Amino acid sequence: MHKKALYQLTDVSFNYQLGSHLIWAIKNLTLEIPAQKLVTLTGPSGSGKSSLLHLLGLIEPVQQGEVLFQGLDLKTMDQSQQNLVRKFQIGFIFQQFHLIPVFTAEENVAFFLARQGLGKAEITQRVEESLQAVKIWEHRKKKPGELSGGQRQRVAIARALAKKPDVIIGDEPTASLDQENGKEIMQILKAMTSHHQVSVVLATHDPMVQSYAEKSFHLVDGHLKT
Repeated sequence: MHKKALYQLTDVSFNYQLGSHLIWAIKNLTLEIPAQKLVTLTGPSGSGKSSLLHLLGLIEPVQQGEVLFQGLDLKTMDQSQQNLVRKFQIGFIFQQFHLIPVFTAEENVAFFLARQGLGKAEITQRVEESLQAVKIWEHRKKKPGELSGGQRQRVAIARALAKKPDVIIGDEPTASLDQENGKEIMQILKAMTSHHQVSVVLATHDPMVQSYAEKSFHLVDGHLKT
């Protein structure tokens, strides 16, 4: 496989227990996700998109097959190694934003940087850079309840970007937004790949989101459909 791949998956299967039933969300999946590209995972509900994101984000363990992240085998990492990857190399954005309601926009971004152990000056610089990048700096003193849905998602993207991760992973990041705000969010995410050398991997149903993809994988019943 190509040496510049961000993720390499070989014969990956993943299941979960639902009552007395074993559900196979991903079945014998082999694919390669390129670095510094905007990549989408598409497919109907129940196709395995979210399960695949959880594997890529180290939220779920690799059960069967091999998942390499920048050449490192996720299956052989211990818990502390995985925690470091999640803390420093992967940023997450979600459909429902997941901002801390009592914090301002800048405090929401700074909170996770402090957990990385960064100094105050570095945190201040990263907060401003990331909020400027998503064009929300003027609203930095506002709390989530004072922001629109599009503005809240910009803060969530700034929070992910401020970590300076290798990849930002998003699950339906525009689903709570109207089309105009959704397009603005996608333009910001697309710019991340060129201006900040960040890879972006999104699960989506939205054709508008798919139109921004440089690479797209379509899943059906846990299989890759070509």
